[in-house]
Parts: sequence; structure tokens; C-alpha cells
Amino acid sequence: MFDRLEDLLIRMEEILSELQEPDVASDQNRFRKLMKEQNDLSPIVEAYKEYKACKQTIEDSLQMLEEESDEEMRELAKEELNASKARVEELERELKILLLPKDPNDDKNVIVEIRAGAGGDEAALFAAEIYRMYLHYAESRRWKVELVECEEIGIGGMKNVTFMINGSDAYSVMKYESGVHRVQRVPETESGGRIHTSTITVAVIPEAEEVDVQIDEKDIRIDVMRASGNGGQCVNTTDSAVRLTHYPTGIVIYSQTEKSQLQNKDKAFALLRAKLYDLECQKQHDAEAEARKSQIGTGDRSEKIRTYNFPQGRVTDHRIGLTLYKLDKIMNGDIQEIIDACIAADQSAKLANMSE
Repeated sequence: MFDRLEDLLIRMEEILSELQEPDVASDQNRFRKLMKEQNDLSPIVEAYKEYKACKQTIEDSLQMLEEESDEEMRELAKEELNASKARVEELERELKILLLPKDPNDDKNVIVEIRAGAGGDEAALFAAEIYRMYLHYAESRRWKVELVECEEIGIGGMKNVTFMINGSDAYSVMKYESGVHRVQRVPETESGGRIHTSTITVAVIPEAEEVDVQIDEKDIRIDVMRASGNGGQCVNTTDSAVRLTHYPTGIVIYSQTEKSQLQNKDKAFALLRAKLYDLECQKQHDAEAEARKSQIGTGDRSEKIRTYNFPQGRVTDHRIGLTLYKLDKIMNGDIQEIIDACIAADQSAKLANMSE
């Protein structure tokens, strides 16, 4: 591990030197690539530099204890020694986590699909609430959200909704939301007062660039039509809706949220690229089944990941055994504690897997 850290330290010095070269500033692609590499390495290099400084402090403190006779100075040396030893242990764990193989999609924007499952209208109502939960969360992170497609029902629910989140490291955070979300409550549509269980599915897909996925125009049929539905934010009244059909996979994309046909077409192609890229990623995950087992709920979308129990005011994440009694705050977008716990559990599982 430390040989690799020394190599990264040398690489950081090389990057800083390259960035000083005049020809780099004129080559924007090279400049962006070097800046990204610098940003990726900075947390590791800074932690390693602190680690080395703490190790040096330990050596200096031990030497002082051997040579110093003054009791007050010896006490100071002991305090420094104990503090540095504790910090070295913390930094060793931090460095192991920082050196874990990074998901290549982590820094990408995401496309999120929410679909009502079992439960009829109640599932559609819950899908709309989870959509709003993510909107509030994205707002707290200063991420930008763009609606791509949705199908509403008359009572305020959504059979399905697809939206894009543009923000720093969006996929690294949102990927833990993929799976089946279950709600237990007395539905507004239920007159008998019985608790019902309904489900929705959430799929989080990394945005794919054109370089990630090549789409042959001969494999695509593009249809243009008037937007339709129950009205509201998802519908407009011009002939601007776009439907893409991808013949090889049978994927159909429908986009109608923008007034401009060109904007709807761009959104539809972005969603199609993401879905095709996601298919390739799923194939890779299936081929690496053992590695996938060490991940916390980022692969199998049929997995029941979370229950929202309204009568008890609790939310339980089944993957990590976390239960929180702050349902109102969570439904208002306060999901960071759950995500942080998922990230920590994922890192611990990967560290344990590496040790084995």
C-alpha cells in the first residue's frame, strides 16, 4: 500500500509540473484531464502527507522521551506521542478507503426512473412523494434536476417519472437508492382504515456520453407527436413530443416535458444512451457476480431495500439494518444519514473482501 502511495505522491508532483507548462494551457482537453487527475489524487496525497508527518512526530516524541529529563517536557512528548499514534490509526483506515477501486461512473450525472409497483393508485401516490423527496434532496445538494418523462394520474400520483440530476458526484451518492421501496400506511383511497403495503421501484442510471455509447441511426425510429396526459407540469399542447424506438433492444423512450421538439429529442437520446450504457454495465456486473456481492444494494433492482412505515413514523433500510424514527424529515428530502450509512457499509464490505 505504501509503495503505491509513494507512486501517487510522485505522480502528483508530475501533474503540478505539467500544469505549469505553457502548451498545456492551450490544450483544453489535456488541461481538463490533468485537473481531474489532480482533484482525484488530492485527498489521497493530503492524507498521506499528514500520515507521514504523524509518523515523524512519533519518532521525534520517542527520541525526546529517551533524551529529555525534564518531567514537564516528557509529559508534553507523551501527549504528542499518544495523539499522533491515534491519528496514524485513523489515517491508515482513511487511506485504505481512499485507495479502494473507484466506480468509474461515480462522478457522472444520473438518470432516475421511479415506477409504481404493487398497490394501484396508492403506489402511484407514493411514487410522486418519493419523486418530491429526491427533488428536495437534490436542492439541498445544489444539484440541478430536469424532468424527462412522467405519466400522472388524476389524484396527484405518478405511474412513472424519469428525471436527470446534474451535480458533482451524483451517481456516487444516488446509486444506493436503486431497488424496491415499500410503503406501509392507511391510503387516502382506503375508507376502512386498514394499513396497506404498496411498492415502487427506483432505478438510478449513470448518464452516458456520446463517447461511451455509439448509436447507429439505422437502429432508431423517431416519431414526433403532440404531448398527451392529464395535464400539469409534464404536458404541453404543441406537437413537440418525441418518441424513440431502438430496434436492437426494443427500448422505447418518450419525452414531452419541453416546449421545444429539439430539447425533447436531446433528452430522449440522453436517456437512450444511458439505458444502453446501463445494459452493458449490468452485463459486466453479472460477469463479476462475486465482486457484486460485496456491494451494498447497487446492482439488483428487484431487491427490497427500504420500508417507509407511516403509522410508526419509521424508515428501515434492510440492507444495513438501519432504522430511523424521522419519517417526516426523510420524506422532505433529509436522506443523507441513510446514504452515509450505506456508503460506510459498502466501504467496510469492500475492505473486508480485500482482507480475505
